[in-house]
Amino acid sequence: MTWDVETLSRIQFAFTIMFHYIFPPFSIGLGLLLVVNESLFLITKKKIYEKITRFWIKIFAANFSVGVASGIVMEFEFGTNWSTYSRFVGDIFGSPLAAEGIFAFFLESGFLAILLFGWNRVKPGMHLFATIMVALGSMLSGFWIVVANSWQQTPVAYEIVVDYGIRRAVITDFWEMVFNPSSMVRFTHVILGAWIQGAFLVLSVSAYYLIKQKHVEFAKKSFAIALGLAAIASLAQPFVGHEHAKVVREWQPAKLAAFEGLYETQTNAPLYLIGWTNPETRETSGIAIPGMLSFLVHGDFDGEVKGLEEFPEEDWPAVNGVFQSYHLMVALGMLFIGATLLSLFLLWRKKLFTPSWSWLIKLYIPAVALPVMANQLGWVSAERGRQPWIVQGLLRTSEGVSKSISAPEVMISLILFVLVYILLFFVWLYVLDREIKHGPDHLSSGVEAGFHKKSERMDAIKPH
Repeated sequence: MTWDVETLSRIQFAFTIMFHYIFPPFSIGLGLLLVVNESLFLITKKKIYEKITRFWIKIFAANFSVGVASGIVMEFEFGTNWSTYSRFVGDIFGSPLAAEGIFAFFLESGFLAILLFGWNRVKPGMHLFATIMVALGSMLSGFWIVVANSWQQTPVAYEIVVDYGIRRAVITDFWEMVFNPSSMVRFTHVILGAWIQGAFLVLSVSAYYLIKQKHVEFAKKSFAIALGLAAIASLAQPFVGHEHAKVVREWQPAKLAAFEGLYETQTNAPLYLIGWTNPETRETSGIAIPGMLSFLVHGDFDGEVKGLEEFPEEDWPAVNGVFQSYHLMVALGMLFIGATLLSLFLLWRKKLFTPSWSWLIKLYIPAVALPVMANQLGWVSAERGRQPWIVQGLLRTSEGVSKSISAPEVMISLILFVLVYILLFFVWLYVLDREIKHGPDHLSSGVEAGFHKKSERMDAIKPH
């Protein structure tokens, strides 16, 4: 590997965005669960749902703050490391990013104060409305980011202009750019992954309480609701992935060929369950279902799927890396389906929380890491799969890097980012660990409790 500016800049951006992407899926998944639990509280008037909502609001707030802090850096990297790319896509990229700030981030952060400090200060309906707005804001934020990224994968509604010798892509139709061929299916895929990740965080913490025999009623209710969301999202994901594969076949056939290690164009193309591919010998070996890839993308076992041989080798992505990351993501998705369906069956039979199935509950404690891995692997597959293009068919990654930055400068900033992000990660873990150990019964120590205690002291000294 050559440690030049391009390579180091790619490593730096990959590190910062992968670290940042730990947190938004948790916020999106938790946001929906907050809406569900608070709605149940208002409908049933049962205090347990209030307790669940208020506890997870604290976890949501801690996660949201670290997510915001870790995401700021990427905005600057577009200018420092990828200025040529930024000039090329700025007129197009700027619109969805501006929309994300105006219509999503401000919506989410604006109602966050009511979400955090509004208990006993606003009417219950108003507090639920704030919770819905925060959850909606988190999903809208994901939508606009996915729109910007999807345009790079399937660019439409643009024209190339040259100003002062500089090529730029300019929007010709804003809404066509927003609803480009891959934006909606990719957004759905991302949101489902986020719901799974947020649900598994709740499952993990609830499982920890159940094993420790602490806050048992809270843990059982919280676990059951999160399990329902995780199962629904996991089951929906293969159908969305199927539609996504059709888009990839049409717009990025080299990426699809890399996903399946398909070197020769063929009918009855196999779908590999597990395997290994060698770009040098142009061979892929493993366990495969004959014709299944053709059926998935064409609805016909004899449908033709383009192989990598159709494209210049310099336009191939890192085939084996993309192949492995894609298949591992799919394997994790199948694991989520199996685990959640089994757990739902046991819950229905009233056996899930019995001692004989405690081993399964224990497995949910570390399982929170698996959806994080799956979401990261999905983005790795998508982004490495479109290499060497930073904008599909229009701009190569090597052409998008800044011309005025040196490799040592990028290396120094990369080391500093790693150190700062490690510190930030441990702060996040510390806050989560503290809140989880305190548990839902510790809610009285919050800001509102302090406010009410102060009010009680003031009432005590008032003349009567």
